[in-house]
Amino acid sequence: MRVERLTGSTAAEIVDAVRAAIADGALAPGETLPTMRAAAEHLGVNRNTVAAAYAQLAAIGAVESHGRRGTVAAAAAELPGEGRASREGAVNLADGNPDPLLLPPLPPLAADAQPVLYGAPPVHPRLEAIARAQVRGSLPESHRITVAGGAVDAIERLLSSALVRGEAVAVEDPGFLSHAGILRLHGLRPIGVSMDAEGPRPESLREALRAGARAVILTPRAQNPTGSSISADRAEQLRAELAQHPDVLVVEDDHYAGLAEAPYARSTPPGARRWALVRSVSKSLGPDLRVAMVHCDDETGALLDARGGHAVWVSHLLQRAVAAVLEAPGTQELLRAAREAYAERARMLTDALAVHGIAAAPHQDGVNVWVPLDGDEDAVVTALAASGWTVRRGVDFVTGGGTGGGAGGVTGAGGGAAVRVTISTMTVERAERFAAALAEALAAR
Repeated sequence: MRVERLTGSTAAEIVDAVRAAIADGALAPGETLPTMRAAAEHLGVNRNTVAAAYAQLAAIGAVESHGRRGTVAAAAAELPGEGRASREGAVNLADGNPDPLLLPPLPPLAADAQPVLYGAPPVHPRLEAIARAQVRGSLPESHRITVAGGAVDAIERLLSSALVRGEAVAVEDPGFLSHAGILRLHGLRPIGVSMDAEGPRPESLREALRAGARAVILTPRAQNPTGSSISADRAEQLRAELAQHPDVLVVEDDHYAGLAEAPYARSTPPGARRWALVRSVSKSLGPDLRVAMVHCDDETGALLDARGGHAVWVSHLLQRAVAAVLEAPGTQELLRAAREAYAERARMLTDALAVHGIAAAPHQDGVNVWVPLDGDEDAVVTALAASGWTVRRGVDFVTGGGTGGGAGGVTGAGGGAAVRVTISTMTVERAERFAAALAEALAAR
């Protein structure tokens, strides 16, 4: 942006000038604003006035500060997620979806359902009873339950209810796409917590908390993208670190609860003032049943219900459908079969890769396998695409803003390069063909 475009003698007037330049296209996303010194000299104002204006613009998400590279106009926030498309004819191993053939059947919507009106409780009693039974013995007996439109909606509401723009959140690195997207959408600062086969590393979490993290997002099981689950010993270590910061919001995203082989090990310490356990049914019952149960302390639950508002509650028809599926006589058997099928399909791929000397990260749960690479992942992904395979680049899951601990035994030796492969529809023949294609792509670099 040319300094001549700036006008104003107060911080508010400078903010208006920059926002007008963004609105009419004179200041494009990624374009650098004048330095504070240059702006102050041009406008004839104190440098602190310009600094205050730039701070206000950053607070509303209009600009981003890139340190020595200056302040730039922010691009429209995007919330990355699963479901990546694949070109026609390619095998899509990038979408992160469950296998539709392994999802339990949906019941017909009951015609005798009573109308739900404004002011009704947000959680259907049948679903709340099921949710309480599922966590009995794992959480405090007295806690609040509310419902959200999926895990991403729940976590977004949790963070926006507890934090303000510019505050820091500790997130796994590599981590779930949508976690990073939520932070960007709300102007929150990520601090990466490095991973190993047992989950987030305690020393890395300690550094993130010391660096000022006001919230922490942890994945107890089937961490996306690595598949790792937090062991009982690791959960105890994480509780010890978090116990030193009782005012930090602890969010556990147990998205794979309905299918996980590993037991749930709680990382939230007993003395945490603000906490939430989020359990979605998207992987176990299907992404279109966009319901997540949120177990939390009373204060957090009250804030979530207030922010959601009963005018935009999660449909009770949808909640009834979820409850009906979970109560159906054959559902648990179907979920057990799906759990075993996904585990077997992951083994198909890791065994096929091992034949070619390619070591995947230790797989524990989930519909993805994380494959560390020693080298240029872009070249590998491009070569795989040319041979008819679509996978996700490891860099897509890099959180950034890390505390310097790396990602331990999870990422590859080549600076964290990796690919994520969805195995939900894997077969022996497909695994063998993909492993051969990956070996060829690695050899051709």
